[in-house]
Amino acid sequence: MDGRENQVSIELQESVEAEAEAGPGPVPALFKLITSNEVAGFDSIIQESETAVSSNSINICQPNGHQRKLSISISMPSSPTGASSAGTKNVLDVEGNGNGFIDSSSADAPSKAKPKGVKFLSQPMPKGSVFGEAANVRNINQHPNIKKFKDKRFNSFKTWSGKLERQITNLRGRQSESESEEDSVRNSEREALPVDRYFDALEGPELETLRASEEIVLPDDKTWPFLLRYPISSFGICLGVSSQAVMWKALATATATKFLHISLTVNLILWWISIALVAAVSSTYLTKVILYFEAVRREYYHPIRVNFFFAPWISLLFLALGLPPSVATTLPVALWYVLMTPFLFLELKIYGQWMSGGQRRLSKVANPTNHLSVVGNFVGALLGASMGLKEGPIFFFAVGMAHYTVLFVTLYQRLPTNETLPKDLHPVFFLFVAAPSVASMAWANIQGSFDYGSRIAYFIALFLYFSLAVRVNFFRGFKFSLAWWAYTFPMTGAAIATMRYSSAVTNVVTQTLSVILSVAATLTVTALLVTTIYHAFVLRDLFPNDIAIAISDRKPKPQNKWFNLIRHGSSDHDIETFLKFANSDSKDIEAALKIPTADATRV
Repeated sequence: MDGRENQVSIELQESVEAEAEAGPGPVPALFKLITSNEVAGFDSIIQESETAVSSNSINICQPNGHQRKLSISISMPSSPTGASSAGTKNVLDVEGNGNGFIDSSSADAPSKAKPKGVKFLSQPMPKGSVFGEAANVRNINQHPNIKKFKDKRFNSFKTWSGKLERQITNLRGRQSESESEEDSVRNSEREALPVDRYFDALEGPELETLRASEEIVLPDDKTWPFLLRYPISSFGICLGVSSQAVMWKALATATATKFLHISLTVNLILWWISIALVAAVSSTYLTKVILYFEAVRREYYHPIRVNFFFAPWISLLFLALGLPPSVATTLPVALWYVLMTPFLFLELKIYGQWMSGGQRRLSKVANPTNHLSVVGNFVGALLGASMGLKEGPIFFFAVGMAHYTVLFVTLYQRLPTNETLPKDLHPVFFLFVAAPSVASMAWANIQGSFDYGSRIAYFIALFLYFSLAVRVNFFRGFKFSLAWWAYTFPMTGAAIATMRYSSAVTNVVTQTLSVILSVAATLTVTALLVTTIYHAFVLRDLFPNDIAIAISDRKPKPQNKWFNLIRHGSSDHDIETFLKFANSDSKDIEAALKIPTADATRV
């Protein structure tokens, strides 16, 4: 060895002997004698990629005969990649020429090989580590239920606009979303939509289908929460079943149908089923009112859905009328006032809009479902008269008769400003039968007999019933709708009125007619019940996304239809049809674009 190596060895030995004799003392001489100035390249700046140190432990070799060897160990890298990296490394040369750090790339091939026997021990992840928490949060956020819960696109229809979710997020210690995103959700439509928007944005028999040029404010790429898909028209099921309970009670107690020997047990079973059904539908919709009040408000401003807000109260009136004798024989008079109070407030609002001549005037919003807002007056008058009341039932009978007359004339003549009802809406024509049927029975209870006034109303209902029944093709080729349940109780009402008339004019014809109409009403309700169950549990499409409540208040931008005809490669025949109306006024041009080509050619 050269002189420098001997000097280092002697100095190390002397420092060790001195430490053994003197015990703990000052800093060892090693650190005093070997300074950074004496080692070449020790204090130089080394690149980050070159800072990794070989995993081999470097031992300082002592001279021969030395009894104690002092080794210096350097920590291994934290990963195998650091030990096996092929980058250039500076290693302290102790046994070499003593020039300090040397380039490891100049070493021989065996020195480049990965040392054997090296073990890499993984450190345990501390509980509550940042990385573990981030991984858990990431996995939780990917859960579909959590993602649906955090979807802020439904906040505009929630009663509390997502405040509950934000509070839960803050309690979990998560950072809230950006203010701009929350503001965009809060700025959703809160104003009452004008009725023109419903007619412009929607189409179909019940204004439930979105037009191609419109857009909605809720996501159309996923299934909405159940309550948002639960419409007010679900109360139509209650109307159909509860009216059946009233009919079977009349079949068992009417004098004209005593020969059938119908037991009141059927009435009792149907009444309890109606009670359970009304309770289930009412509680579900009440939950919607609490959680999604904006959706309920939009249904109320819908020109057709608003009439179904009378359906819950009409169902309660039917339950009172169909009360089995085994349950109770009389009802408290105060119950009638409680049940008729909602009718009074709703009628003041809706009838006032019909008469005021505004956007919701009758000539603009008239449709057969408006009978639901009228027939409640006659059902209430029928119940009040059966309890022995006079003034209250006459009041509601008069209000109902006045507005039914106006509604009947408006719907019957179909003003030029109103469009023709689509084929899918043909079953609602049976609502024409409901009001005169119930009115005939109400007046009979008020007068005490089925007199000429009652018979006039009954004959009107009977004529409308047969005029619709003979048109078989009138009720083919349309799609099932949950709102059809509201159209079953007019048939049941006609059957009950026929029993009352048969009790006054008893003969074979009236008795046979009572049986036929009762069977027809029962079969209709049974068929609708089976169809509803099939769509609910087999097809699972009974409650699709309710597009009618999600329309935007913004009108779509007008598009150049002539440009679209050219862009989509219209035929020469279509272009010729358009040019035929090009020199006419704007209405004719628009009409030419709407009507089919074959029809436009014949113009």
